[in-house]
Amino acid sequence: MYTERYRPQFHFTSEKNWLNDPNGCVFYDEEYHLFFQHNPDGIDWGNMTWGHAVSPDLVHWRQLPLALRPYDNGTIFSGSAVVDSSNLSGLGTESQIPLVAAFTHARKPFGQALASSTDSGRTWQLYAAGQHVVPNQGLAEDERDPKIFWHAQSRQWIMVLWVCQGQVRFFTSADLRQWNHASDFSGTGFYECPDLFPLPLDGDPQKIKWVLVDAAFHYWVGAFDGRSFVPEAGPLLGDFGSNFYAAQTWNNTDTRIVQIGWMRGGQYPGMPFNQQMSFPCDLSLRQTPRGIRLCRIPVAEINTLRASSDSIANRTLDSRIELSIGTPGDCFDIEATLAVSPDSGFSIRVSDQVITYSKQQIQCLGKSAEITPIDGRLSLRILIDRTSIEIFGNRGEVCLSSCFLPADRETVVRCAAETGSIRIHNFVVHRLSSAWE
Repeated sequence: MYTERYRPQFHFTSEKNWLNDPNGCVFYDEEYHLFFQHNPDGIDWGNMTWGHAVSPDLVHWRQLPLALRPYDNGTIFSGSAVVDSSNLSGLGTESQIPLVAAFTHARKPFGQALASSTDSGRTWQLYAAGQHVVPNQGLAEDERDPKIFWHAQSRQWIMVLWVCQGQVRFFTSADLRQWNHASDFSGTGFYECPDLFPLPLDGDPQKIKWVLVDAAFHYWVGAFDGRSFVPEAGPLLGDFGSNFYAAQTWNNTDTRIVQIGWMRGGQYPGMPFNQQMSFPCDLSLRQTPRGIRLCRIPVAEINTLRASSDSIANRTLDSRIELSIGTPGDCFDIEATLAVSPDSGFSIRVSDQVITYSKQQIQCLGKSAEITPIDGRLSLRILIDRTSIEIFGNRGEVCLSSCFLPADRETVVRCAAETGSIRIHNFVVHRLSSAWE
């Protein structure tokens, strides 16, 4: 197990069977908890249950027993979890801090329920026998996916709930058990799995903005006062690839905002598991020539997997030259800075897949995105696992996350100029070991 032909080696997969949305992402007692939509009984979607895994570093995961199982003819859809460090919910004790999870009880009409744990998430108890603490709002039978978090400025708990196409509803609570409707937000196309988090613009703690995200990674940037969200920009698209969906950020990570998504729709023939997560990324908010943009870069903890590194620097390529960089493998972390002119085009080839750049467009696996050189240079970060390619351009300003089936077991990384010439300032290929070893 974990050595199968199409098993990702540094992206999380369940030991077996179906996986989709990340749920309940929370950091507590030196562990990152990742819950996830899971069918423990089959390889396809169904019988939704919360699977559970923990990691000390967002890279090396250990799957634990199931956390939340279906009850009262309803399955367990997506949600979130918090650390109730002051025991405002009353679900802990003087010596036991509770983790509290909010989830959708998927029995039509859907409602939102709670569960708590006082043993670091190993076992969970339904609150009030699983009765709905937020009943169906009457806008859709399948209202779902509560994101809860502590809002320090207003000293209360916040819930963001998707209630119908194009609309989320905000609730407030003093104790996580009683919730009051605060406001609504309407955003064109907003669909399921909301997330809301603060980020400093350009790293300035005096310029805090709030980012509201939906499942398809449309996002709005604006202000949030503990009751309502006022957008200033958006909707914008955070990922241009084929397979990034339902992303969530971890609670209780102080000022660090870490996000993980479901790489929806990947194919894994003959495998005991189905679907994978994206690699966790740190988020930042930057002012760019195109406006404010949410940026993603892989968490630095990936460096623990680097087995060997090979590099090329200060080389000019034209269409007569293709460079092979590094030793063969099937898992890579690539860092490159290339000088390009308006007529430059280049390709990066790994296995039977090719990443191309031409006329300020980067393309991979049938998807493309506009990317503008900065002072004539492009910076690229590319993660390649056995069944996925994640591209982060210009320090994560432009991202493409897609899945593929490899033709080769091992390959080298190749770079070539396709039109004009390019100047390689640096091109580093880190061959990665398995996180499962």
